[in-house]
Amino acid sequence: MTNKAFDVYRDFPFFFQEELEEIIQAHEKVIFQKGEIILQEGKMANEYYILEKGLARSFVNDFNGNDVTTNFFTENEIIIDVSSLFQRIPTQENIVCITDCECWKMDFDVFQELFHKIPNLREWGRAWMSQQLFLCKQRSVEMFILSATKRYLHLLEQKSQVVQFAPLKQIASYLGVTDTSLSRIRKELVSHPKKN
Repeated sequence: MTNKAFDVYRDFPFFFQEELEEIIQAHEKVIFQKGEIILQEGKMANEYYILEKGLARSFVNDFNGNDVTTNFFTENEIIIDVSSLFQRIPTQENIVCITDCECWKMDFDVFQELFHKIPNLREWGRAWMSQQLFLCKQRSVEMFILSATKRYLHLLEQKSQVVQFAPLKQIASYLGVTDTSLSRIRKELVSHPKKN
């Protein structure tokens, strides 16, 4: 399969071709509709997905019951709740499709079997997890050191699909601002594009 979604594995330089083929063949195509829940709070994750087409997000409900976006998943990224899947605990997040989504699913049991069978998959997993940890740390630091405008521009640069398809309120909660503030930021960027 030459599907671009599987570049998440192909970009790791140490896989042998036969290992890649076995890993890719272990995935199953799954289609979700806009608004469909991929993983619901309180349930345990039993698979992860590679998003081929579409946009999804994870969110929590804060102590006041407000919906707060914790992540956006764009094309060719892995949709996963790492804690729930690997620690075998119920998730605290919800993962839902913002648009129709085409995904490739890997069941936990199949992954575990391949993980123990293919040493390079373990190395890939370590590399992927360290990259995710880096991104998580970077995002948490940027929430304090970057202005809301800079965080929005960074999101626009990194994940332009989000700005195109996600509702303003979801983007605002992800950036840690009100939707009114985000509207103001967008207007300022349109009227003074060089200023920022």
